Amino acid sequence: MAVDRGCWAAPDALSGADAAAFARRVEDLGYSQLWVNETFGRDPFALAAHLGAVTSTLPLAAGIANVYNRHPGVMKQGAYTVAEQTGGRFTLGLGVSSPVIVSKIRGIPYDKPLSFMRSYLDAMDQARYTAVPPPDEVPVVLAALGPRMLELAAERTAGAHPYNTTPEHTAFARSVMGPDSQLCVEQKVMLTTDAEQARATGGNVMKFYTRAPGYRACWNRLGFDDDDIDGPSDRFVDAMVAWGDVDAIERRLAEHADAGATQICIQVLHPSAGSAAIDHDALAALAP
Repeated sequence: MAVDRGCWAAPDALSGADAAAFARRVEDLGYSQLWVNETFGRDPFALAAHLGAVTSTLPLAAGIANVYNRHPGVMKQGAYTVAEQTGGRFTLGLGVSSPVIVSKIRGIPYDKPLSFMRSYLDAMDQARYTAVPPPDEVPVVLAALGPRMLELAAERTAGAHPYNTTPEHTAFARSVMGPDSQLCVEQKVMLTTDAEQARATGGNVMKFYTRAPGYRACWNRLGFDDDDIDGPSDRFVDAMVAWGDVDAIERRLAEHADAGATQICIQVLHPSAGSAAIDHDALAALAP
């Protein structure tokens, strides 16, 4: 399979106008898709609709929309609306997020995420949509890390969107899912050869995710112990964030490609500001 290069971004720190300019830049640089996040900031469907209106060819994706936040019918309405308005330029990434976000912060019960996702997909399939439909079926991918969620992604959807993983995980995911599923892997990158700066900034970015048990379980399976994760150790940060010159970063991306990724979604971190600012030089240097 050909390996596309997408761009993954959390543009909540950008104004609406700046987010639009960023999307146009991603389109001009030739990236195959722009993935936008959902945590506690913008609604991903409203943002994707806005970005779709200011671009003409750039495919968009939710990476990911939280299934606990929305009734399955409402999720379908959002995805179908954006896909229809953009002429089919939308992929719906679904995920169970983490109990910290869902239960502790939002106060929504979080139980049996795999069963919940399976039932959710059933309900979304059955939900009515009475407006003008999108030109094609909306692709769905799952935020999958463990073997059972990866199996569900291969069984029921177009594929998987692993996040915060390594090329070793990409190879594992491909072995579980088989040869035909899409495998759109996120990879954080930082264009700097300053090891101290890269590890300090990368470590700060990773701290946001370390309370999520799903990530920790995945990292443990990849050989990182709790000391690595909580430190975080240089080994852990180096595995999660590909930093260095362009050649060094390209080598990491090639490892994902060789392991079976169909799309590598790079998240460009700014060496001093992490994900709170866009490193436009790196975005251009790593363009496909």
